[in-house]
Amino acid sequence: MNIRKSAPQDIEAIMEIYAYARASMKESGNPNQWFNNHPPKSLITADIEGGNSYVCTNENGIIAVFYFNIVPELTYNNISGQWLNNEPYGVIHRIARGSAGKGAGAFAINWCLAQHPNIRIDTHKDNAPMLKLLQSLDFTYCGIIWLENGDERMAFQKLSSF
Repeated sequence: MNIRKSAPQDIEAIMEIYAYARASMKESGNPNQWFNNHPPKSLITADIEGGNSYVCTNENGIIAVFYFNIVPELTYNNISGQWLNNEPYGVIHRIARGSAGKGAGAFAINWCLAQHPNIRIDTHKDNAPMLKLLQSLDFTYCGIIWLENGDERMAFQKLSSF
């Protein structure tokens, strides 16, 4: 597997991965996290244009997608709980894999940890596969944050060394 920045020509493959992820979420008991065709194509286009969208590829093409940036996340300023530290951090959002992407989530998160030793991520309480992945990668549960629309998310952080 490899990681590279997403390009405009990747948008259709990326949107197919998100469609697969939404269907998988519904099947695994999480119908409320990415309902109503979230994330929208306009957001993914903005992620690509901003240079913060990445794809995981293998010999067959794009198998996963995620947002990564080293910038403060406004929704992380208000937490019911406590972050592990207040140092600069990388943030991962909108991570999803396609049907051929088994193992790509861990690969992508570990790639992010290699880019920055302080990573924060959040997920829906019903996203059992992501919760299991974060636990397997030794992320620490830090508390609850609220998205701009008021929805709650479970917040996690991991510190590592290069």
